[in-house]
Amino acid sequence: MAMSSIACVAQQERALPSPQFPADADRPLSQVLKSRRSIRAYADKPIDDATLSCLLWAACGVSEPATGKITAPSAVNRQDVRVYVCTAQGAYLYNAKQHSLSLVTNKDLRKALAANQHFAATAPMNLLLVSDTNKFPRRSMEYGCMDTGYVSQNIYLACTSMGLGTVARAQMDIDILKKELLLKEGEVPILNHPVGYPK
Repeated sequence: MAMSSIACVAQQERALPSPQFPADADRPLSQVLKSRRSIRAYADKPIDDATLSCLLWAACGVSEPATGKITAPSAVNRQDVRVYVCTAQGAYLYNAKQHSLSLVTNKDLRKALAANQHFAATAPMNLLLVSDTNKFPRRSMEYGCMDTGYVSQNIYLACTSMGLGTVARAQMDIDILKKELLLKEGEVPILNHPVGYPK
């Protein structure tokens, strides 16, 4: 019985490789800013774990292990933004401290994320940004939206530097996402980013 439980846990948890940006992604910030565009058409090409590792670390990974500080600014350092990685195989929660993914559901939630903008469901991956407003006094949505914007911009810049395309979106079926991702009161989906290689 214990062996089965261990196997089950192993399938639920997925370690990511250490983030190592490719040499061609090491461009001056001025070039990345000049190249940044919102992309809405994606090639049918998977995103490997090495690339995903860099993207998630850039979004809000731990940049200073000694203090636990992350790559994105955060109001009162509450680090309220959670990133869910949604693919055809299911939805995973990014654990910044462990730099790993935890399976939340085996369901493909990309259509719920796309809502009526069908192009978003064609991306191989969608990153959902959820703010846990319970971390702030009076569940401050202002702080949650501000922090989500920081993470969103990091995703844009990381995608541009690595040759990926993305676009920040607020449209999604929030009721389905709350149900399938088991979100609690105060955990608010704010933005999502379809991610893929541009066509």
